[in-house]
Amino acid sequence: MTVSIYDLAGDLAAFLRGLADDFRGWPGTRTWDTDQLTLEAGFHSGGHLELSWGMRPGLDKDATWEVSATTWIEAGQQLTTLASDVRDFLARP
Repeated sequence: MTVSIYDLAGDLAAFLRGLADDFRGWPGTRTWDTDQLTLEAGFHSGGHLELSWGMRPGLDKDATWEVSATTWIEAGQQLTTLASDVRDFLARP
């Protein structure tokens, strides 16, 4: 499976930027996804963000696997830095 940078483009960077802008938190979970990737973000007490990253083979209906990982990050400067780093990485030619 190959994930193209064009699959991610500005949408992921904008999603992360939106999370960073709302650093004081929100109720529930926010989700960003493509055919192959999913990112769910939940705000927790103490200003910590739970990011659940998922990958699947895409539109292949016969595919039977999915992989996921959960990371934790502070909602302030760490999240702002992540959003900026992802934006810069995806902007590369």
